[in-house]
Amino acid sequence: MEALNSIVGAVNGVVWGPMMLVLILGVGFFLQVGLKFMPIRKLGMGFGLMFKGREATGEGQITPFNALMTALSATIGTGNIAGVATAVFLGGPGALFWMWMTALVGMATKYSEAVCAVKYRERDEEGNYVGGPMYYIKNGLGAKWAWLGVAFAVFGSIAAFGIGNGVQANGVAQVLETNFGFNTSVTGIVLMVLTGAVILGGITRIGAVAGFLVPFMAVGYIVAGLIVLVINADAIGTAFSLVFTHAFTPSAAEGGFAGAAVWAAIRFGVARGVFSNEAGLGSAPIAHAAAETKGPVNQGLIAMLGTFIDTIIVCSITGLAIIASGAWTSGESGAALTSLAFETSLPYGGYFIAVALSIFAFTTILGWSYYGEKCMEFLFGVKVMLPYRILWIVAIYFGATADLGFIWLLADTLNAMMAIPNLIALALLSPIVFKVTKEFFATGGKSEEAGHAAE
Repeated sequence: MEALNSIVGAVNGVVWGPMMLVLILGVGFFLQVGLKFMPIRKLGMGFGLMFKGREATGEGQITPFNALMTALSATIGTGNIAGVATAVFLGGPGALFWMWMTALVGMATKYSEAVCAVKYRERDEEGNYVGGPMYYIKNGLGAKWAWLGVAFAVFGSIAAFGIGNGVQANGVAQVLETNFGFNTSVTGIVLMVLTGAVILGGITRIGAVAGFLVPFMAVGYIVAGLIVLVINADAIGTAFSLVFTHAFTPSAAEGGFAGAAVWAAIRFGVARGVFSNEAGLGSAPIAHAAAETKGPVNQGLIAMLGTFIDTIIVCSITGLAIIASGAWTSGESGAALTSLAFETSLPYGGYFIAVALSIFAFTTILGWSYYGEKCMEFLFGVKVMLPYRILWIVAIYFGATADLGFIWLLADTLNAMMAIPNLIALALLSPIVFKVTKEFFATGGKSEEAGHAAE
């Protein structure tokens, strides 16, 4: 195990090196500029479409709203509670600033992913719409780039077991054992049963469950976080000052905090930001490809909200609560750090975090099961779907009872492996994204209505 840890750690150091950070932020910024900052300017329009998106407007398996909720179910998870805390613990308060930067450029990335996913989606052997990076690479870039789509599908099908299964199950098991004394094996079995009851029903059932749970849990967490910030209102100004100061200058050691260089703030801020909102990973467009939408731009405008909600809202509340409460200097890390921040301000705050993390992680397991399944379907066809679902359910038990440190490291590494082929594809397909976006706004959305009618 020690040797495996060393190997994965070495790979992690390479794939999350300077080039990866340049690739993620660079491609996102390039897309944002190419779109003339439309994802930021049209944020209100996106929210308007989201609220209208509870009903089908085109062909697909789930409503545009449930597609977004499925994507959010996969992103709002341990990354929002444990991941943000880990970023602040390792990179200092400045890490939160770099999470924000990742999100702002990531909105353009997520928009572009969804546009490509819907534009280049296709029907599988069962007549269902399937899409995502592997399909927009195959159908958008042609045969000479086919290997890139295969690489994404291979990385995605394996990465799903880390970021979407093992990390989430482990997070639930650990937090329930710490707060309620639940045996990790029992937690693993319960998660297996609950997950099986949902994912064996396919994307329709996953979308329905996500459409109910995600808004409920997100609003509850945001309200609780805002209460913590109100209680620590006198420290919010200082918290923001620490975030902006330490984004560009080293964080000195303080209390149980060991101190961090600027590079650590950037590295862990971007890494945990991507881990949380998944912009650039290519996971979310797999869900958006199944949406019953009028066209690519409509779904893209809804899809980009995922990054805004996940990072700019939810992760910010977690990070600011940790910093404003003073918990960031305690020496705690992960979910324990977030729990401490809430405990110091709210009665039973630690128990609330335990329950919130459990629900967040459960929905992430559901969303990622679909992502991994579609990657496997791309490689082997629909016949692999049922065996994959069964393997997914079984793997939850091992994730719940495994070593947390190694699972985090593996998930972090596989994130980058997924992102590389997806970001290359987005850069190459950017002219198409810019073209369909320009046509959409030039015609007031009629270009998509015409395209939908033609279908």
